[in-house]
Amino acid sequence: MACTVLLGTQWGDEGKGKITDLLARDQDAVVRFQGGNNAGHTIVVGDVKFKLHIVPSGVIREGVAAVIGDGCVVDPWVLDKELRDLESRGISTSNVVVSDRAHLIMPYHRELDRVQEASRAGSSRVGTTGRGIGPCYQDKMGRTGIRASDLRYPSLLEEKVRKGCRDASAICGALGGPVTFDPDEVLGKLRALEGNLVPRTRDAPALLNDMLDRGARVLLEGAQGTFLDIDRGTYPYVTSSSCSTGNASAGSGIGPSWFERVIGVSKAYTTRVGEGPFPTELNDHVGEMMREVGREFGTTTNRPRRCGWLDLVLVRSSVRWNSIGELALTKTDVLSTLKEVKVCTEYALPRETAERCGLPTVIRDFPSHLELLKECRPIYRTLKGWGELSKEEWEAHRSDGTLPQGLDGYVSLIEREVLAAVTLVSYGPGREETIELGGS
Repeated sequence: MACTVLLGTQWGDEGKGKITDLLARDQDAVVRFQGGNNAGHTIVVGDVKFKLHIVPSGVIREGVAAVIGDGCVVDPWVLDKELRDLESRGISTSNVVVSDRAHLIMPYHRELDRVQEASRAGSSRVGTTGRGIGPCYQDKMGRTGIRASDLRYPSLLEEKVRKGCRDASAICGALGGPVTFDPDEVLGKLRALEGNLVPRTRDAPALLNDMLDRGARVLLEGAQGTFLDIDRGTYPYVTSSSCSTGNASAGSGIGPSWFERVIGVSKAYTTRVGEGPFPTELNDHVGEMMREVGREFGTTTNRPRRCGWLDLVLVRSSVRWNSIGELALTKTDVLSTLKEVKVCTEYALPRETAERCGLPTVIRDFPSHLELLKECRPIYRTLKGWGELSKEEWEAHRSDGTLPQGLDGYVSLIEREVLAAVTLVSYGPGREETIELGGS
């Protein structure tokens, strides 16, 4: 068998957790390949809601290995709590594996995150979640990080923790105050977790490649979204890792020749959290409706999300950059009260800006620089809405594998504009509230 890669096409929060859980029914392993507990994936099974932050979404499916991959950063205290919470709710975590190459978030990373963000002036703030993700990745790239495998080597672990506390204390002091960290306290807290974490620590690439050699099916689950990617996102308002298909290989240890299917997840509208330009943002009653009806508040932070019309310039670029062949469209029910819906298909640029940048006045690809993005104005297509449907009407469409009138035209426009097939359409948070179209 081969691998499926699933990732977000927007600014995160697209509903990847639900789609991962749905697809996990046919998988032997689900692997998170980047990010940390700044990402929140929500899964609804019947009347029960699960909010996951670092454990892969496949954990809810019995018998599916849930692997936290090489490219992740793991807060061991958050992971320990999440595992215990799942067990208390009757979900077995015996199949949860932590890559021994994954880096660990220390208490001083969280404090560094807070102090660094506070030191940025006004508009230069990036809107970090304060979970220590960025500083942990900084240590990784600076080759001073602590990896999960270090838990097995007490002397090395102590040396690294002492150096990390010393360096972080100096940086925090320079940026805002006399903050110091006690390495003995950190080490003591780490040792208290070892019984739950060390037995789960494995050579994840070896495990996964052995599974693939035996014919297993593996789903690679991305966190955040394409436009939070450190390379191609709206820099500097991005996350600290790569959210792309390419990093699915680097962050899991699985060679790209195994990748058979790439699925992008997109909301039927657009949202983002934090700072940065947002061409289709709506600061009116429609945007407020999207926020309230769609319950657009962060799973991890509870921050309200900014909302706007579906932006196909975003989705089109995601499709091209990530070799996405299929799309899962979520939250279509949120727009069902609208008689008309708008979709951005292109951006318009002022002539002077276009000439300065060597571009046409109408562009179809997402700009690489924020200053250029700030001057982009969305060009909209207006379509007829699909109206409110009862639960029974949605269920009839799900059973038939068909779309309501109006939504079928919306989906057709998306497919024509981005050149990817919409194979899943979600109309609610539950597993069963999904229409599977041809090709899925």
